[in-house]
Amino acid sequence: MATIGDFDPLNSTVPATKIELTVSCRNLNKIFWYLVFIINNKALLILILPCFLPPTRSRSLSISLFTVVVLYVQGIGTKEWREFGRTEVIDNTLNPDFVRKFVLDFFFEEKQNLRFDVYNVDTRSSNISKHDFLGQMFCTLGEIIGSTGSRLERTLSGIPGKKCGNIIFTAEELSNCRDIATMQLCANKLDKKDFFGKSDPFLVFYRSNEDGTFTICHKTEVIKNTLNPVWQPFTIPVRALCNGDYDRTVKVDVYDWDRNGSHDFIGEFTTSYREFSRGQSQFNVYEVKKRKEQGTLTVTLLSFKVESEYTFPTSLHYMSPYQMNAYAMALKAVGEIIQDYDSDKMFPAYGFGAKLPPDGKISHVFPLNSNSENPNCVGIEGVLEAYFQSLRTVQLYGPTNFAPVINQVARCAEDVTDGSQYFVLLMITDGVISDMVQTKEAVVNAAALPMSIIIVGVGPAEFDAMEELDGDEVRVSSKGRIAERDIVQFVPFRDYIDRQGNQVLSMARLAKDVLAEIPEQLLGFMKTRDIEPQPALPTSSTTTTAPLGLNNLCI
Repeated sequence: MATIGDFDPLNSTVPATKIELTVSCRNLNKIFWYLVFIINNKALLILILPCFLPPTRSRSLSISLFTVVVLYVQGIGTKEWREFGRTEVIDNTLNPDFVRKFVLDFFFEEKQNLRFDVYNVDTRSSNISKHDFLGQMFCTLGEIIGSTGSRLERTLSGIPGKKCGNIIFTAEELSNCRDIATMQLCANKLDKKDFFGKSDPFLVFYRSNEDGTFTICHKTEVIKNTLNPVWQPFTIPVRALCNGDYDRTVKVDVYDWDRNGSHDFIGEFTTSYREFSRGQSQFNVYEVKKRKEQGTLTVTLLSFKVESEYTFPTSLHYMSPYQMNAYAMALKAVGEIIQDYDSDKMFPAYGFGAKLPPDGKISHVFPLNSNSENPNCVGIEGVLEAYFQSLRTVQLYGPTNFAPVINQVARCAEDVTDGSQYFVLLMITDGVISDMVQTKEAVVNAAALPMSIIIVGVGPAEFDAMEELDGDEVRVSSKGRIAERDIVQFVPFRDYIDRQGNQVLSMARLAKDVLAEIPEQLLGFMKTRDIEPQPALPTSSTTTTAPLGLNNLCI
């Protein structure tokens, strides 16, 4: 239970942990190229060349294997696989260690299915299907995190009759450190490794792990044909270098670059972020330790500075002085039209997903105006005012539970089933439903009442589960009961955003689609209850309330 000490309005603490995944592969398949000549209309196989050559001092022939790993995540509702991201492409090795990480939100209570596909990139096309498939692996994010040392190694599969090699994952929870370090290094008197030249040196940075292993975190550029390289300044997040632990060991390897990927090891040294932060001094001249040869090689830190990373507000609830946020736009677009059918213009407005003052108690249905006895707001402008004020007093929090708000409105609708009132619940959310089973049951129950539900999804989240609630194709069911009517209309707001930034046009498009089904849903309820239109009554007795639900989950 939250306490007063950790209650902090406007500080979103969504129960998700940022996890950084590092990926490596071992013993990948060689890809063979075939040279074929046509002689007298007959094919003659002349030469077979593997895409990867074993380590050799010969530089006269090299064929490239360009490896990339693609991560796919599975949607909760449709089970569709969607590309999440790609590593960088590493050439000329069957054992790549990728520097580019995957950063994912880990939800302990959810099963997060992942798929990793490995490809040999052999064209310039960004269409991954155009490249050579080397293998794949399925797992959950929880499996990686729950493995010993948060390190998981699995066999790649997907090519019948072939061993595809292994894929290795290392997971680490990211700290909240937002600092960025910029540094420059040089080296002196490196070993000569190339037969016809000097060396082509580059540096590889690793951070240490608790089990004694190391995770790659940066590679410098290659400086050609020199024993005294000066590398360009580079920038690296401090949490990538040490994840906020300033005394964590940082290992730096020095290599001579080779075209065929069999880079020659020159030496290594260890340091830490705290040592780097001393800047250029005698403490940051490192003697490079070699495996066999004797001699003094040094790497020197030329410069070091650290800055805080400043970012634009990423919350979809962010209140810009120049334009409405996505929540306000959706609310205004739909509300201003539907309020014309509400005679008293009084709207009960609820939030769901927040810690409430004064003690930080978590609530999944609370009045935006903080008045539990009378949650009504005057007009859409009143709802907007209550929404903005609520953002200043509550702490946004997950998970995203829909059922409490639906049930709250359903209780109101249960009291008026004579056709004199019809309820429209507008829910605006930027999160994936956490209580799908309970929400389905709430929708099935609500389908027998005079109410409709409009769900507007804002932001980039996956809304597959929402489509399941929108019963256009298949009616929602729960515990063997099928909803007697389709009462849910879902739309993702991003589909209606005008590319030219015209908010008025975006809002008009949204309102047109989300309200299109309401008349048919209202008439459908009245017909099934044999309720016929009655003569107009005085204003006080013809009120149609339109509750509004706003999901205050912040991502």
